[in-house]
Amino acid sequence: MQRGLETTASLWPEIREAYMWVHQAARILSNDEHLDGTGVWSSYQKVLVGMRSLQARGGWLGGVARTFLNVTANYGEGLFHCYDVPDLPATNNDLERRFGTLRYHERRCSGRRAVSGGLVLRGAVRVIAVLNAERLDDVAEKLRPKDCEAWRDLRQELERRAETRRAQRRFRHDPAAYLARLEQQLLN
Repeated sequence: MQRGLETTASLWPEIREAYMWVHQAARILSNDEHLDGTGVWSSYQKVLVGMRSLQARGGWLGGVARTFLNVTANYGEGLFHCYDVPDLPATNNDLERRFGTLRYHERRCSGRRAVSGGLVLRGAVRVIAVLNAERLDDVAEKLRPKDCEAWRDLRQELERRAETRRAQRRFRHDPAAYLARLEQQLLN
């Protein structure tokens, strides 16, 4: 162990500096000041300026800074929507946990391991219900449609999806009859 520490001793100052920048970024993203997305973004820009100076130095630390900057650029400003939208999960892990809850309930209801056709058909409604189920206070009030016209539009969209799935089933059952019916409709 001592030999390993002595061999890598020259890397420790750079590793400490890299972790200092990463911890600073994590502090900003934790948003203890409760800033909005633009406020967090502007604070985060200071970290990116520091990372660019590390990148310019080159070496191992420059490579780490380059990777950090590339990953941040790939995600871009999409990282900061969670600070503007209430209850939007800040990380993929939080979002994946919520969808895991959806899959769990789907398996319990249907007994299937695979996604049921009902989830594809009525997914927009079911996902909202499951995501709101975590907060048991006022769930019924939140699920009640506030705009009847929007509710009717949603019902029409669900019915359109159901009709599409029924047409697919009819085609798979008897392709010749299905195509003959379509041809007859076209000719009329």
